Amino acid sequence: MTRTPQTGIPHYYLYGDRDQDVELDFLHVEPILDRSGPNGWRIQAHAHPDHMQIMLIQSGGGTIRLEDRSQSIPAPAVLVLPAGCVHQFEFDPGTDGYVVTAALGWLNAATATDARLALAVARPAVMGLTGSGVDIPAIIDTFHWLHREFIWSAPGRRSAIMALFMRLLVIVLRLGIAQEPTELAPADRDQDLLIRYRALVEAHFRDQRSPSFYAAELAVTTARLNAACKLRAGRTATEILHERVLLEAKRYLIYTDNSVAQIAHMAGFDDPAYFNRFFTQRVGLSPGAFRRQGGTD
Repeated sequence: MTRTPQTGIPHYYLYGDRDQDVELDFLHVEPILDRSGPNGWRIQAHAHPDHMQIMLIQSGGGTIRLEDRSQSIPAPAVLVLPAGCVHQFEFDPGTDGYVVTAALGWLNAATATDARLALAVARPAVMGLTGSGVDIPAIIDTFHWLHREFIWSAPGRRSAIMALFMRLLVIVLRLGIAQEPTELAPADRDQDLLIRYRALVEAHFRDQRSPSFYAAELAVTTARLNAACKLRAGRTATEILHERVLLEAKRYLIYTDNSVAQIAHMAGFDDPAYFNRFFTQRVGLSPGAFRRQGGTD
């Protein structure tokens, strides 16, 4: 694994195009061959802070590391990479399919009338299609037509792209239900509170470690926030907050060569010794031991 010395995790729009952008409320579609082939079938660790991705692995396969865990990629498969999710790929040569990269503004517009679609792509996922009971040719056709509309300049292009993207979201939702027996909970006030809490945690986890801060920002009591977190996530507000802090620390331990003391500060800790205790108590390994074994805790 190649790490980037003394730097944070790269934040890119498309696999290294730091300065390239599209409309903030639009999306980009391209074949995997166009990007991965010229990069030697290896995509370095990175994240997209303002975009999410849905990928079709139509043929080939390989390995993906999502945050601190690696897993093989079957073919055919659909992959979901939420905004901010650190990931890297080792594709088998010749792997093909499509990458759909959507700005969060576009995703919000597409999911405005059905919160279940937003929930379906809120977590990273690798979903094999073989034996899933879904219509695999129809899924491939959806990606194909989305790419075709993207490269065309035909009348109604934007509407066609939105319709096809929404169809992709429905595909992900149904795949998730098919592969997870538990039915997705309907949108309600608890779920809405959890989503808003997670968004606040993402913005403030480095400098705000008290659930009372988040409860005040959300205009609810700490008890109300905890109840919603327990009901919809199975964890307390503090546990969710600590998970996000640990995730940040794990990212830097796995993907950079920064010292443990530097990583402590990058994750929002003033005292490296306290960071070591915090990490070890929750992970069962010291930060150094976690790094040495490659993050496969």
